[in-house]
Amino acid sequence: MVGVMTGHEDFLAARDFLLAHREDYPGAVDGFRWPQPREFNWALEHFDAIDRDARALWLVHADGSEERFTFGELSALSNQMANLLLGLGVRRGDRLLLMLGNVTPLWVTMLAATKIGAVLIPSSTLLGREELADRLERGAVRVVVTSSDLTSSLADLPAVDIRIAVGPPVEGWTSYDESVGTESTDFAPERPTPAGDPLFLYFTSGTTSKPKLVEHSHASYPIGHLSTMFWMGVQPGDVHLNVSSPGWGKHAWSNFFGPWNAGATVFMVNQTRFDAAALLEAIAHHQVTTFCAPPTVWRMLVQQDLSSYQVALREVIGAGEPLNAEIIDQVRAAWGLTIRDGFGQTETTAMVGNSPGQPVKDGSMGRPLPGYDVVLLNPEGDPADEGEICLTLHPRPLGLMNGYRDSTERNSEVMAGGYYRTGDVAARDEDGYITYVGRADDVFKASDYRISPFELESVLIEHPAVAEAAVVPSPDPVRLAVPKAFVVLSGDHQPSAETARDILDYCRSRLAPFKRIRRIEFAELPKTISGKIRRVELRDAENSRDLARGRRTAEFWEEDLGR
Repeated sequence: MVGVMTGHEDFLAARDFLLAHREDYPGAVDGFRWPQPREFNWALEHFDAIDRDARALWLVHADGSEERFTFGELSALSNQMANLLLGLGVRRGDRLLLMLGNVTPLWVTMLAATKIGAVLIPSSTLLGREELADRLERGAVRVVVTSSDLTSSLADLPAVDIRIAVGPPVEGWTSYDESVGTESTDFAPERPTPAGDPLFLYFTSGTTSKPKLVEHSHASYPIGHLSTMFWMGVQPGDVHLNVSSPGWGKHAWSNFFGPWNAGATVFMVNQTRFDAAALLEAIAHHQVTTFCAPPTVWRMLVQQDLSSYQVALREVIGAGEPLNAEIIDQVRAAWGLTIRDGFGQTETTAMVGNSPGQPVKDGSMGRPLPGYDVVLLNPEGDPADEGEICLTLHPRPLGLMNGYRDSTERNSEVMAGGYYRTGDVAARDEDGYITYVGRADDVFKASDYRISPFELESVLIEHPAVAEAAVVPSPDPVRLAVPKAFVVLSGDHQPSAETARDILDYCRSRLAPFKRIRRIEFAELPKTISGKIRRVELRDAENSRDLARGRRTAEFWEEDLGR
């Protein structure tokens, strides 16, 4: 008689299946099933069970110093931190706001909170006072763990019961260093952890509206990131580097669950200011095998002579926003590696991606990943070749959030009709590859044609004068709206009529007439704290302007340029 598997055994079986099928996409999709444990604590059952002598965390700091920890060492440190939290009165379900950079206590605290069942609210160290106050209030925060130099930012904000400072002593705060003084490196949970209990509350980046409060469980993120592990192509023993700031979902994707699900090393290069050459040197010197970075970082990396770095990379991936073909081509030419794009949200784990060993179509973000049934719905709610990216809820993918903690109305909207609706639009080709079109809020009509800002921005970014670009509709009395590009210039290029003419001519030669960019303005781009462009601000500014008052500074229309 075969016994019933425990939650961890079920998890390991699913993990091992995906590792065994890492380059067999059809087999992985057909054979994968989400584990469905009633009880599960990833930190206690999985992390603590990984080879204690294997390297888990490797930090390289700006001054050249390094820190390395095995899984056994991090297990002991997180047990001590868990005991400290319990001693201070932290209990299962308490909300813990974590605001640290990429320092060891970040990972230790995440593991410790998971072990005791506290609910983590990861937060960027760059939060302003209003954003921080919003998180404390809407997150019902009881515990804060932050660096000593950031404690002053919490003065006069909503009070929290328990405050822990990492670094020099701060009056009124418990020192993180007290955790190493706890009596034992062992930890015993009070009781098993229900798999559906909340583990994370994430505030979204708020590109189009006020940040939403996303709740993930002890199953949806730890187990759900098996899809992320598969997309990343990470294997036991790999050294994985992901360029991401703490406080956002992608950090948990690729600096926590993804690599540690596989038993790989999390590698991090801490820089006071981004230095592309130094990062590439670290990747080569420390023999990094898998590397993920957002398009912004890839754009800066390709400005270096990539071929001069003797890298040990096997997998290179991109996420956050779609990559344009030019960057992919440059990396392929230098390293013989193809950047594999992927797609997911704070609300999910990786749901679409170009997985290892599979053909990559330039411009496409790949195919649905194991465990996700992706459907494109047109505005009428019917499946189509182009439409909103949606997830079938029957069966419900494990990597999908519990829901929005602060809005039952929003939950009803995004979960209507048996689908989870992402708010992103894409097109699917005859081979099942999905190409991103844009946020549903960003796609617009010009002369009755649908315009994808991303498609136009991908052409713009190929021009040597363009560092960044965002396209929005600009009101027009004849065409209703025309595409307008807001552009950040690279290098020594000047915001002149000549530069504008050259960029517009470049785009005209590469875009269909109805997609022509007809206006350009050189300006800084408004961004969320996580670095995503807030096109909604640019769009609102265009809609509210008085065209009769003429052009803005550094703004050029094609008719101004004799075009």
